Amino acid sequence: MISCLIADDQAMVREGFGALLDAQDGITVAGLAADGAQAVRLARELEPDLVLMDVRMPVLDGLAATRELLRASGAGPRVLMLTTFDLDEYVYEALRAGASGFLLKDAPAAELVHAVRVVAAGDALLAPSVTRRLIADFARQPRRPQGPHGSQAASLGEITQREAQVLTLIARGLSNAEISAELVIAEQTTKTHVGRILMKLGLRDRAQAVVFAYESGLVSPGQ
Repeated sequence: MISCLIADDQAMVREGFGALLDAQDGITVAGLAADGAQAVRLARELEPDLVLMDVRMPVLDGLAATRELLRASGAGPRVLMLTTFDLDEYVYEALRAGASGFLLKDAPAAELVHAVRVVAAGDALLAPSVTRRLIADFARQPRRPQGPHGSQAASLGEITQREAQVLTLIARGLSNAEISAELVIAEQTTKTHVGRILMKLGLRDRAQAVVFAYESGLVSPGQ
């Protein structure tokens, strides 16, 4: 059973998403929060598997709330950010804070349910438009010698040449099936490579892998 907490300052959104998810097999809504501070408090109290977090909320915004929840590396629930626009200014920082993906508020009901299942299962959800925004952000920012995970050069040395190829394709926004086709390998082999990459580099999911690939210099904007 996937336990969810919904954080949004609009009552209609909270209640609508809550009713939709509660009606699904294998999903339960543990609580509803009207602002980021309440989301943090309820998440610690209820310990949900996943938090649907609105980006813009009073008292404490979704970005600050995500940082607070995921301050300890690997700790806390998975966070799926809810946005009104796919080119939200917080995309990059939210991913660095540990969010596992983004979902537009006007997405179809089936897409919302799918997103919850995907992120709760440990994968990341990055729409192509969000991935393009992430890359554009990197293009505008000076190269960081180190990222949030310590020495990037040393960490890159931990992965094999094939794993580096897979990481490059992840950063380009390709799915496991597309990576398998590109490298002419079985999809299960791709899944194994992705798992090893995340483990070796100490990353939460594909979203952090995208950030790592650009910050380490493995991939450059415009490639």
